[in-house]
This record gives sequence, structure tokens and C-alpha cells, in this order.
Amino acid sequence: MGAPADRYTHGHHDSVLRSHRWRTAANSAGFLVEHLSPGHRLLDVGCGPGTITSDLAQLVEPGAAIGVDRSADVVSEASASFVSQTNLTFEVGDVYDLRFDQGTFDVAYAHQVLQHLTDPVAALTELRRVLRREGLLAVRDADYASFAWYPADPRLDRWMALYHEVTRLNGAEADAGRHLAHWVREAGFHDLVVSSSNWTHQSREETQWWGRLWAGRLRESDIAAQCLAEGLASRDELDELARAFLDWSHDVDSLFVVVSVEVLARA
Repeated sequence: MGAPADRYTHGHHDSVLRSHRWRTAANSAGFLVEHLSPGHRLLDVGCGPGTITSDLAQLVEPGAAIGVDRSADVVSEASASFVSQTNLTFEVGDVYDLRFDQGTFDVAYAHQVLQHLTDPVAALTELRRVLRREGLLAVRDADYASFAWYPADPRLDRWMALYHEVTRLNGAEADAGRHLAHWVREAGFHDLVVSSSNWTHQSREETQWWGRLWAGRLRESDIAAQCLAEGLASRDELDELARAFLDWSHDVDSLFVVVSVEVLARA
């Protein structure tokens, strides 16, 4: 995913990949699945560990699905995890410069990718190139400023502000969801269908999982490293923000809603 100038804000620490492995077509691509048919050729860019790609591959079989990611380590994990799926392959690639010929795919999918790119319109233009005429684009991205949680905690407000600071330094857009339709039109797609969906963490198991994930990211992931390197936060402050997530996760009424916008469009 991305080009040398782009920096993936989250990095690939296990606190990040654990959440990526949790994703499925059911919880992350519901807006797309009813449009897939056996025989479709599908491309998933920024595929990560491949859990969604694997689900989509089953829906297009005997058509082929290819997952592409910038990280060789993540591609290796995905390849090993789904070796038994004969219509599914993974490879290292660059969303700005894909190796495929024009018109190769029926469907191109990008999940939580465009928010991390310095030039999302250029990436979408490249996806339009590799789609056949009237091929289907499906993109879904979070909109961080639209997230909601309970109970309120000023430390979590500070986390949100800090995350926006880090993404701005990376030339990325944390609130990508609200920009998706504009970017897709700018890249030359038409017949847009715009929708939204949420990940809602409310049960004790869900909130403790989410709280531990973000506590880990604030202490050990690339987000923490960037905050320290750029002087955006001290180690003590990051530890306090991590504690805020753990405190939140233990409240009996805790709730966290992750809002994403999704767009279907034709090439």
C-alpha cells in the first residue's frame, strides 16, 4: 500500500495487525458482497493479513482474487494463512503503480487505505486503469472526527487531537470518509452510491479488546514512535492516554463507535 513518500501511520505492530485480522467481509465489506458474482476477477489493494480478501475470494470463485500490499511481511503472512484457497494469491505491490494491464479486473476494493495516502486521487485513478470498462470500485474509509464514545474522558479527546496531528504530518487525511465521494469523482468514476456503516464495540469482550489494542498502539506502534520523534507527546503522556483507553474499557457502560463511509462506483 502506498508509495515511498507515503508513511503508513499505524505501522505493522501486533496491536495493529490484531485488529486487521479481525476484519471480515461481513463486518467490513457488506456494501460490496451483494454485487459480487462467481467468475469475477477481484483486486484488493492494501489487503493486510488477507482476512477480507479470503472471504471475497470465496464469493467470486472460480474467478480469481489478488491481494496487494506494500508490506512484504504482511503479504507473507497472508499467503501462508490462506494457502489452501486456489483462486487467491497475494503479492507486494504499489497502489500508485500496479503491475496489471489496463482492464484486468471486474472489481477493485480498497478498505481503510485511502486515508493513509498523500495522493488518494492518484491511487484511485490507477485503480480505474486496471478495471474493465464499467468495472466496479468499492472503497471504505473511517472518518475519525465522527467517532463516538462513552463515557467522556478529556484524555480520549486529547488522543483524537493527537491522532489528527500525526496524520497531518504524514500528509494523510484522518477524516477520509467524508472526502471519499469527492476523491472518487475526481478520479473519473461515475454512478456513485454512497453509504456508511459502523463498527460498534459495546460488550465487555469488545471494549476490553479495543481498549487493549489502542493502549498497545499508543505505547509500541509507529504512532507512538512518530509522536515521540516529532515532539508531539512525551512518553509519560502516551502512557496516560494508553491508561485512558484501559480505564474506558472497564466501565460497565463503555461504548465506542467507529464510523466509516463507503462508496461504490463504476469505471
